Amino acid sequence: MTPLTGSQRKYLRGLAHSRKPIVLIGQHGLTDTVLRFINDALDRHELIKIKFNEHKEKNQKKAICAGIAEGTAGEMVGLVGHTAIFFRYQPDPEKRVINLPR
Repeated sequence: MTPLTGSQRKYLRGLAHSRKPIVLIGQHGLTDTVLRFINDALDRHELIKIKFNEHKEKNQKKAICAGIAEGTAGEMVGLVGHTAIFFRYQPDPEKRVINLPR
């Protein structure tokens, strides 16, 4: 996947605004089970929100987000407060719901 441009990130953040967090990251952080769940959620929804319940420091959240991006081949669109937004295209072009602007 090619890196997202600034305008594409802004577009995706706008789409994510009305969505509720699908995944909650608790005190155990990023486990294999959570990573599999995130991967499945990205396959189904393409754009998801992840909420941090325990990890309140920005450095901790950024480290976890880097692990999520690496483990899922998704891209972090934004980190606002205690919520991260991730995007990954649906592998099947016929099932894609989100069309990014050029």
